[in-house]
Amino acid sequence: MTIPTSNAAAPLEAAEVKTPPPAPKGGDGRSPGKLAWRRFKRDRSGVISAYVVIFFFVVAIAAPLIAKLYGKDPYTTYGQNDTSLLDDFGSPVLPNGGISSDFWFGIEPGLGRDVFTFLLYGIRNSLLIATATTLLVTVIGIAVGITAGYLGGKTDYLVGRVIDILLAFPSTLFFIAFWPVMISILVDPEENTPVWLTVVTLISVMTAFGWASIARLLRGEVLALREREFVEAAKVTGASPARIIFKELLPNLWTPILIQATLALPAYVTAEAGLAFLGVGLTSPTPDWGVMIQRGSDVYQSDITFMLFPGASMVIFVIAFNLLGDSVRDALDPKTKR
Repeated sequence: MTIPTSNAAAPLEAAEVKTPPPAPKGGDGRSPGKLAWRRFKRDRSGVISAYVVIFFFVVAIAAPLIAKLYGKDPYTTYGQNDTSLLDDFGSPVLPNGGISSDFWFGIEPGLGRDVFTFLLYGIRNSLLIATATTLLVTVIGIAVGITAGYLGGKTDYLVGRVIDILLAFPSTLFFIAFWPVMISILVDPEENTPVWLTVVTLISVMTAFGWASIARLLRGEVLALREREFVEAAKVTGASPARIIFKELLPNLWTPILIQATLALPAYVTAEAGLAFLGVGLTSPTPDWGVMIQRGSDVYQSDITFMLFPGASMVIFVIAFNLLGDSVRDALDPKTKR
């Protein structure tokens, strides 16, 4: 007698040999930093912007070396030393602002300084002030924001009111109005203001009014994080407040910190240039982006070339850094799909 065999095992065998579905993208054990770096590299505008920003910082750092190889400096008045470079009205004799093999970007109308080296040192000074201000603002904002958010209570209330006042205060107008007062207190009216004092004062004032925005952002983030389970678990285990802040809270705040820093630096570049343009802060003969644009606004009718180089270079840098900040924000956002 033949016993019929059942076909029920066939589907079971087929199910057993099926290949498992592929693992979801990004779930292969890579760290969030590597995933963010991968997303950033796929953003062509971000990569190009990063190269442009790096180029400007390399130029700023190597400005003395470049000027030495070039054979000129930003302080010598070549047009007054050589009367054949300027006409009777102080304009460059050669076309396009006096551009030649000896003066790559031409010479300044009136004094005849070399525009190329003046621009190199202007980029150097502007980026120095903006970078130092950004670092100080970020550090102070981190300390104040995390402290206020974690402690809460009266400390949070007091810090919040100070932040509100600073954000509502017209810092630019205050700086313009009180700059002569501060300088007269620190320097004798009959003496010239040292450049280092001007730079320190610029950085100090911009830092004093600049940390409030990042502090408010981090305060809100900490207020949300301190109620999370991992923070409560750390408190139960007896972790100190310092350990909770540095080991539990701060690692979860690097993304907004980095984004705010990348967006703040170009803002301080334009702020410092604007103050110099208004005659507050760095002034001629100290090289600076704002000083060059201010001088260019006086002579643009007779020599538009002098204003072209500092204006174009600052616009390129600010746009590149803003695009870089947007790309960094998108790369660090885990919801971003590329």
